Amino acid sequence: MTQFTSRRGLLFGTAAVSAGALLAGCTSNEPEDSGDEPAANDRPADDKPGKPVTIGFAGPQADHGWLNAINDNAKKRAGKYSDVTLEITEGSNDTAQQIGQIETLINKKVDVLVVLPADGKALTQVGLKAMRAGIPVVNLDRVFNTPQAYRCWIGGDNYGMGLNAGHYIGEKLKGKPNARVVELAGLDNLELTKQRTQGFDDALKNYPNIKKVARQAAEFTVESGQAKMAQLLQAQPEFDALWNHDDDQGVGALRAVEQAGRDDFLMVGGAGALSAFQAIKRDDGVLKATVLYPPTMAASAIDLARALGQGKGVGGLAEYEIPASLTLYSAVVDKTNIDQYMSTGFK
Repeated sequence: MTQFTSRRGLLFGTAAVSAGALLAGCTSNEPEDSGDEPAANDRPADDKPGKPVTIGFAGPQADHGWLNAINDNAKKRAGKYSDVTLEITEGSNDTAQQIGQIETLINKKVDVLVVLPADGKALTQVGLKAMRAGIPVVNLDRVFNTPQAYRCWIGGDNYGMGLNAGHYIGEKLKGKPNARVVELAGLDNLELTKQRTQGFDDALKNYPNIKKVARQAAEFTVESGQAKMAQLLQAQPEFDALWNHDDDQGVGALRAVEQAGRDDFLMVGGAGALSAFQAIKRDDGVLKATVLYPPTMAASAIDLARALGQGKGVGGLAEYEIPASLTLYSAVVDKTNIDQYMSTGFK
């Protein structure tokens, strides 16, 4: 994952809620007894076929489980609609190449663009170019530098991930005197990592009995997770809880825990990988929960793009237009609600 700035606007109830439910149904601002039907373009989008829409989708290279899930969610969601044609580019972490791919989609005159930029700052100008060409942009997750470069932003809440992880651990340890926690962060040069750590630290301020005694930054990979977790375990022979920012690097972290023969603490992960869900359901190790950063946002982005292309609003809201910003909720998944979320886990 590369840098972006978190925006917290309108919350989607839970991460696993299908955007189809959000965009379904009809609302009207007319009084019930008026007898007037709203104009066609005033109605919210629903599952019924409507005006054909061509959506261009451009994302980074799927070199991480979460990013691969982003692409899968977008493709599957677009395939649900008979009125949607999806023009999808080959993902790239090279900003110049991604800019070129988006310019190709602009030249093809797609109706709407969905863009998850490899680097939001670097791709801001091409977002502006699309908007100036009359092509609305749904900016997915990593935000452009200016709202002028997109019509709608939708993404996750990194600060909220850390906050909810901290509160979950805090509640588990609130009765334990002098509790100790450690943190396995992601890449420290990324803003999202800083936000996750800040949320975690802010949550722990509510629990004066808990002290964070160590922090290591990994690189969102299995290998880095294993190496950095091994260092933490060696340096900290005793602690009560671990907050791990990413379930992919968490696979390696769990390997290090098993090799060290440790089972004296609880672990909370991040993102919502299927392997983490399965471990939580088995409940036979240290991993007790994970905090979602849901790739279902890509499916929601397709729904929003379709609504924009058809000139529709969002079901369940009084407004005729889709909102400018949508922030997904970072739900905590543990053994009490794991079955609800299992189908959303990514590989």
